[in-house]
Amino acid sequence: MNLYSINTGYFKLDGGAMFGVVPKTIWNRINPADENNMCSWALRSLLIEDGEKLILVDNGMGDKQDAKFFSYYYLHGDDTLDKSLAKHGFYRDDITDVFLTHLHFDHCGGSIMREGDKLVPAFRNAVYWSNELHWQAATHPNEREKASFLKENILPIEESGKLKFVFETPPLRESGHGWVMYPENEFTFSDTVKVIEVNGHTQSMMLPKINYNGKTVVFMADLLPSQGHIPIPYVMAYDVQPLISMGEKSTFLHEALRGDYILFFEHDPEYECCTLQHTSKGIRPKEFFRLDEI
Repeated sequence: MNLYSINTGYFKLDGGAMFGVVPKTIWNRINPADENNMCSWALRSLLIEDGEKLILVDNGMGDKQDAKFFSYYYLHGDDTLDKSLAKHGFYRDDITDVFLTHLHFDHCGGSIMREGDKLVPAFRNAVYWSNELHWQAATHPNEREKASFLKENILPIEESGKLKFVFETPPLRESGHGWVMYPENEFTFSDTVKVIEVNGHTQSMMLPKINYNGKTVVFMADLLPSQGHIPIPYVMAYDVQPLISMGEKSTFLHEALRGDYILFFEHDPEYECCTLQHTSKGIRPKEFFRLDEI
């Protein structure tokens, strides 16, 4: 197995929205804002080469939206999906599986491209993976998330016939009162990739947990979009259930510390990976490094 960091560019989001109740006097030291209170964030995907499988985890914003859309998010930088794939000797048509942690536009916008007047899969030889619970949430969005779930990024996947679900509904377990439904939080995707399910940011977001060179690498998506979000109260205002996010972060961070996990950040503008340590302030980053240094 080989892992590759795939940079698709950078974009900007409001710093206050990204750090929630944390005061600007604190978060501005982590990721300094511009004159409009906007901070730069990475759009970093992960490519997993596993035997005959070439799995792309998330794919950035894409480029099919209009100028007005991009004026809100200031897509910038020299990196693109195609450039980053080519850097490692791959092309879009080589991708066998597109794994979507969730369907917010900055994670799945590159899934679909324009071909004349049509919207078609950008990875024509790939299967697209979501899960049934999240798919329902994305295709019937609540008012809070409606602006992040764009139908042009989502519906063409199903229409293409390439959509599959990692899991569909929570399994049934026997209790003392008969069969009842209990949600699991970890599922199997392949022999080397497990899936952690979390619900604070959005319904049933999936975090790939990868066995790599004797280490466990976890793609953090928006549970921990950057190393600056590791402190428990540092939760995005975008999260639909912030208290759930805080609990999920705490549970995950303690597990990751015990297991000496490597955290791979999708949105951190500077750092790709880190390990963790106990400090007087709680669990914090220990070492920062690039994915290719593992």
